[in-house]
Amino acid sequence: MRDGNSVRSGNVRTIGYPFRAQWVRQASAQLRWEERRWPWQFALSKRLQAVDYGDLVYEDGNGDDMLQTVELHAGRVLAADKTLLSIGGDHFVTLPLLRAHAAKYGKLALLHFDAHTDTEESDAAYNHGSMFYHAPLEGLIDPVASVQVGIRTDFNQKNHGFTVLDASWVNNHSVEDCIARIRQVLGDRPVYLSFDIDCLDPAFAPGTGTPVSGGLTSDRALQIIRGLSGVNIVGMDVVEVAPAYDHAEITSLAAATLALEMLYLKASQM
Repeated sequence: MRDGNSVRSGNVRTIGYPFRAQWVRQASAQLRWEERRWPWQFALSKRLQAVDYGDLVYEDGNGDDMLQTVELHAGRVLAADKTLLSIGGDHFVTLPLLRAHAAKYGKLALLHFDAHTDTEESDAAYNHGSMFYHAPLEGLIDPVASVQVGIRTDFNQKNHGFTVLDASWVNNHSVEDCIARIRQVLGDRPVYLSFDIDCLDPAFAPGTGTPVSGGLTSDRALQIIRGLSGVNIVGMDVVEVAPAYDHAEITSLAAATLALEMLYLKASQM
């Protein structure tokens, strides 16, 4: 939906970003037959109404237009007291989404699933590896109250200040240990949840631009998300699906499943 009235009904809005989001939508058809998703003990439709806001359209090659369009539309949805789940797309889109959410909720805690910290110290205006370097500088997120999960590339933890649960740590500890550590860091802050699909091992999500071996299984990631019921999550995204590199919709299905799990997570708090 793109008209001005589309934010008047429904608890959750999903905003897609052109091309990549359509593949996640298409894969979600595999999930529609379940009235109640296992292992949740309620039907999603009984607690939450989700409406697809539609794709955001901006001028090709115009990064400024993209930033303004995303922040504007996200702000409209949030101003109507709805929760926003965004699907992409380049992970850089999280920066304007954080701007819109911070404008409503104040400084946020970030829960970030990824193979990369995305904290590169870059002055470039548009860089999908530096959003979480700029976000703390803009006062959007508090690194001390933020967690990055699944990291397995070189990073300088002393410089960026986030709590990092790297992939080896996550894979060698119980799901319960992972959930407990995440909850400990996040506390009761308003939380923005961002899931880069390359957090998953390429065996479970080959269709992404920067795959890194040694990641999480889809099952482990889903279990961790399910365990976050009660955390004050105010916004969510699933990003970095690259259909050109996918096979048999493996990655798109993983993204659609994670998105659905996030909706159940939100509904579990209602």
